[in-house]
Amino acid sequence: MSSRPPKFRPEAWLASVALITICVISLGNVIVRYTTDASFAFTEEFSVFLLVLLTFAGAAVAARNNQHIRIELIEHYLPPAALKGLFVLQWLTGVAVMGVTTWYGVIFAIQEYEWESLSPGLGLPNWIYVAWLPLMSAAIIFRMTQNLNDRLRGKKDPEVIHES
Repeated sequence: MSSRPPKFRPEAWLASVALITICVISLGNVIVRYTTDASFAFTEEFSVFLLVLLTFAGAAVAARNNQHIRIELIEHYLPPAALKGLFVLQWLTGVAVMGVTTWYGVIFAIQEYEWESLSPGLGLPNWIYVAWLPLMSAAIIFRMTQNLNDRLRGKKDPEVIHES
């Protein structure tokens, strides 16, 4: 039995629901395709959207739990004062990347709404799919900031320690 408390975060639930939905609609499509020689038209479009959503939700969970892939060699050999500077540098770099993603995601979603662009497969408004990009990017920034605060305070909660 794990000593970790369960993680009840919206991003974790969103990622779980997205993964389950991808599995169900893909399985349903395979069954229908082999039994009727036809397929559901919506499965590819929804699967791609849900996969992107799953990726960003998983990235937010990983950012909060300090589990993103990075080179840790420097972290192990720096003194505590310099280590805090490295944590801030890592956070600034992440915020810069996700900030640009959020900014351009907002612009893209607004343009898709204004242009009334429709998805090629089902003809649904594209902004419905695109609006999740800046929302999830902002969630990643929020979770990175929470992680930075924990790391700067020296929090040794098992939830924050990287498991390598």
